[in-house]
Amino acid sequence: MSLNRFYNKTASASVCPSPTMQFPIDLSKFDTKLALDPSKPKLTAEQKKALAANIQLFRDAIVLFTATGAARGVSGHTGGAYDTAPEVCILLALFNHSSKFYPVIFDEAGHRVATQYLLAALEGSIPAAHLLHYREANSKLPGHPELGLTPGVKFSSGRLGHMWPLVNGVAFANRSRTVFCLGSDGSQQEGNDAEAARLAVAQNLNVKLIIDDNDVTIAGHPSQYLGGYSVAKTLEGHGLRVVRASGEDLDDVWAGITNLVASDGPAALVLNRTMAPGIPDIEGSTHGHDVIPVKSALAYFHKRGGFPDFSELYSSIKAAAQPYTYLGSTKEVGATRVIFGEAVNIVLDTLSKEDAAQRVMVIDSDLEGSTGLKVIHQKHPEVFVPSGIMERGNFSAAAGFGFEKGKVGVFSTFSAFLEMVISEVTMARLNNCNVLCHFSHSGVDEMADNTCHFGINSLFADNGLSDTHSALYFPADGQQMIAIIKKIFFDPGLRFVFSTRSKVPWLLRPDGSRVFDDAYEFHPGKDEVLQEGKDGYVVACGEMVYRAWDAVLRIRNEGMDVGLVNKPCLNMVDEKVMQMIGKSPFVLVVESFNQKTGLGSKFGTWLLERRLTPKYGYIGTTREGCGGLWEQIPYQGLDPESIVSKIKQLVAYEGTFYSSVG
Repeated sequence: MSLNRFYNKTASASVCPSPTMQFPIDLSKFDTKLALDPSKPKLTAEQKKALAANIQLFRDAIVLFTATGAARGVSGHTGGAYDTAPEVCILLALFNHSSKFYPVIFDEAGHRVATQYLLAALEGSIPAAHLLHYREANSKLPGHPELGLTPGVKFSSGRLGHMWPLVNGVAFANRSRTVFCLGSDGSQQEGNDAEAARLAVAQNLNVKLIIDDNDVTIAGHPSQYLGGYSVAKTLEGHGLRVVRASGEDLDDVWAGITNLVASDGPAALVLNRTMAPGIPDIEGSTHGHDVIPVKSALAYFHKRGGFPDFSELYSSIKAAAQPYTYLGSTKEVGATRVIFGEAVNIVLDTLSKEDAAQRVMVIDSDLEGSTGLKVIHQKHPEVFVPSGIMERGNFSAAAGFGFEKGKVGVFSTFSAFLEMVISEVTMARLNNCNVLCHFSHSGVDEMADNTCHFGINSLFADNGLSDTHSALYFPADGQQMIAIIKKIFFDPGLRFVFSTRSKVPWLLRPDGSRVFDDAYEFHPGKDEVLQEGKDGYVVACGEMVYRAWDAVLRIRNEGMDVGLVNKPCLNMVDEKVMQMIGKSPFVLVVESFNQKTGLGSKFGTWLLERRLTPKYGYIGTTREGCGGLWEQIPYQGLDPESIVSKIKQLVAYEGTFYSSVG
């Protein structure tokens, strides 16, 4: 695909800079031919000057275009990519020097994706101006690098801390070459890296790690929440040769890298630096992990000097407004992932501080602000345990706390990471542990980080045998979340509660009152018939309920008597409701989970087991994401208009089965 075709297909001129606009920083000044010989551990004055110029240009560009993510309201990450500019620029110079170095800068921190996009622009794979569409929907510049999506991107980073094991395989396949992988003090907390380290040492793989040790992750500082943790000491304990250097001392970084490659075998360079050095407002803070605010970017360029005022550029970028007006729900929206924490507090408020500390432990995995645990930390610190990016170990710690009758461990992380703890879930089930699990960021809605962060295989949690039971719940709005938590908090066994990254409205009855009001009581195992219908039923869960409700209301206005069932209990069969809908003309399951593994893949079996044979269909997530926020839902064909279309196709279909891929 030509660059013009790529740009024209992906740009959205209505909400972002004009496609004819040039990138405001001249990237042609980057010396792409700079070569450095690692056999010479001291830089000449000329080399140092050229390298420093490349690094500064790289950092300026990172700040400039990542701030567009803040301007368009899609968030992003600046500090990590900004931090690692020195080592990235040095590696490019090594690649120019010799083919013995594998010419890919692997990175196990996907949120540093801005580095990969800038590299793609420098090599001419994408137009430099296209960087100004950072994280915009359909721009092919999502929040993590995806191989095959963005021209010039050479690997998919996947989830944090998952790259090094794969890089070991690249080293196995390229024994005569040196393979580099960028890491961080956050990614190194993942258990995958411990296994990768042992393999690299045992097989003497020629893998070189360069670790940005800036003491900042999403929720805080590892030195504070993970006392005793040291990246360098940990790697040394695994048997790697470890070199330490100051990340902002160019001579020191160069000397460290030349030391790494002076001999074959696994080695790591640990670079100590302050997060986002030199950026006003965010230097050294957790805010450096996130996208740089526009005002901070402007302050950065003002401080640097020699740049025009970029205010007009950022003000020309507008968030892409969601144009649809929903029927059957409030304009007001609430974050169910935050409401989860508030609901837990309601339960804890009924206990004394001493009783709460004895009976409940809430453990975080560096995501307390994202998964609703922060409000628990603030109000009930007696039950809260801050911890690192160690989902497997943290889940098992919660399970161990809930090993005794009457105690409950509370664990929370993103739904995408549920796939990482399946074995630990089995272990907890075998030990009859009591764990309340909250997996936020379910489905695909507002998932700018894109495919690797989709929380779509959540029903993997229901992996016990038929003689055991673990309950899976997905509330439709914030009030139902509160009701569910109050009801199930001290239930025995494993309980899984899901929420979305996106905020959702409150459901409304036709008379305008809320479906789930203060008098509402949740009953585990019961499906909720929001609307009866003679012509067939839509069954929906979670954030798809208000969308399905809108679709049902609209199609009823067209004369079709379609009903709606809210299914908050994902893995339980309500026999009464099943008989009712199963005897109707059709059933359509609507969800944002993976269509291959979600509710719809089970529901048809439940119908057939009861000899119920309505026309049956199910729709869910079927393809890799488009980036952006609300745009993910229509991209997957899960918006109300698509639901209406599926209903009509299903009604017209002559067989008994229909799916969006069938």
